Amino acid sequence: MCGRYATTRSAVDLSALFEAYDDTGGRLTADYNVAPTDPVPIVRVSARLGGSALSVARWGLLPSWARDARGAARMINARAETVATTAGYARSFARRRCLVPADGWYEWVRRDGAAKQPYFMTRADGGVLAFAGLWSVWSGAGEPVLTCSVVTTEAVGDLALVHDRMPLVLPPRHWAGWLGDSAAELLAPPEPADLTGIELRPVGPAVGDVRNDGPGLVARVAAAPLGAPPEEPAELTLF
Repeated sequence: MCGRYATTRSAVDLSALFEAYDDTGGRLTADYNVAPTDPVPIVRVSARLGGSALSVARWGLLPSWARDARGAARMINARAETVATTAGYARSFARRRCLVPADGWYEWVRRDGAAKQPYFMTRADGGVLAFAGLWSVWSGAGEPVLTCSVVTTEAVGDLALVHDRMPLVLPPRHWAGWLGDSAAELLAPPEPADLTGIELRPVGPAVGDVRNDGPGLVARVAAAPLGAPPEEPAELTLF
């Protein structure tokens, strides 16, 4: 799953990277602790602009037919295995797909009965990740609201050490296909080679509070290696 992530690049940087028109209107801000219903950047095809556009959407997809916004926090993730047939996502998958730029995402792992250790999955070279996403426009509250969801898939390789699910990370060669006519072919878990360079970085507990923000949240902390066996208790010597 993906329930918390970081996206800190500027609109100038993202619009250049994705060759998209900047339609954010100055509303995009860095966020090291994105939580459900927060505003986030997405890249989508805009009929109004005649091409790719960088927009700001609220994380938590609301289908156009939703009666109210209360279900948005439950619609942050769409499973790749069922996204084409689930009522809340099928229409967006068919016609309104997007890329969700991110620095990385967080997961929590409980180890040896101790407190959960948060990890930040990010590119070691500092590059941008692109999650497969969906978007929709909801007008139930009067003014139209652009909303989005992240598509998730089965975790691959070492990423399965932190969770059995992960965002569907798309390499650059698949960006145009996801926004175009090849999306159905891209729903399989990523090839391990496409995830080379993603590190599992242990970070501090402050990220667990959505009120916290800032680059300190993604700083590496000391932690036992994932997959390491628990430490054996010291042998008691009797004199």
